[in-house]
Amino acid sequence: MEEAALGLGLSVERSASLSKDEKIIERLMSDPPDVAFVVDFAQLIKEPLLNAPRFGCLNIHPSLLPRWRGSAPVQRALLAGDATSGVTVFRLVEEMDAGPILKQAEVPVPVTMSANELFGLLAFTGSQIAVESVKFLESNALQYSEQNNDLATYAPKLSKAEAQIQWGLDALQIHNLVRAFESSIGAFAFYNGKRLKIWRTDLNAAPGPAAVCGKGRLRLIEVQPEGKRRMSGVEWLRGLGTDKVEIRFD
Repeated sequence: MEEAALGLGLSVERSASLSKDEKIIERLMSDPPDVAFVVDFAQLIKEPLLNAPRFGCLNIHPSLLPRWRGSAPVQRALLAGDATSGVTVFRLVEEMDAGPILKQAEVPVPVTMSANELFGLLAFTGSQIAVESVKFLESNALQYSEQNNDLATYAPKLSKAEAQIQWGLDALQIHNLVRAFESSIGAFAFYNGKRLKIWRTDLNAAPGPAAVCGKGRLRLIEVQPEGKRRMSGVEWLRGLGTDKVEIRFD
């Protein structure tokens, strides 16, 4: 995004703490923009910046608000096995992800879709509805809808402890865990006392090595043994000198 702005001849400002940056605050207050778009921005935006732009600050959030407010909406949607996801453009308020909605777009989430794939789809969809939102601004056709707070769910940041696979769960639940952590630290398990990261799985257990779950089996597509590179599940088992088809983890 910064490279694109520079390519268009726009100035770029950096700030470690936007709401305390007097230089940027003074600049924005002296010549307020019509609107500010906030994308993947970890800092809390406070007054006077929150409502300094004519149309306020608009956020592009990768979920269908009020579902999955918070920092990890994509991963939480996959963990929950959501069949649909989407992007929301809404106006920022002081409460996290609770502002009125300007535009939403829904996308299907097949059970084969990984976190990285969903991130890419939502980024593209979000860019489209962001452009549509600007057109609303230009035509003065703004129509917001308030969120129903009673329907809100929350998406806290994933923890490392959550990444450890519990093999007593159903195969689908474990598959969803693997999908969710694929974009970050990776789900992991222990086999013969050694850590094994599991990057991709398939609910179709045949052909190939399959892990035994509390209910069903899960085919291991891509794994990473401790201290080694990523490899196929078949290659990993071959390296162990075994031809097992069913794998039981520690």
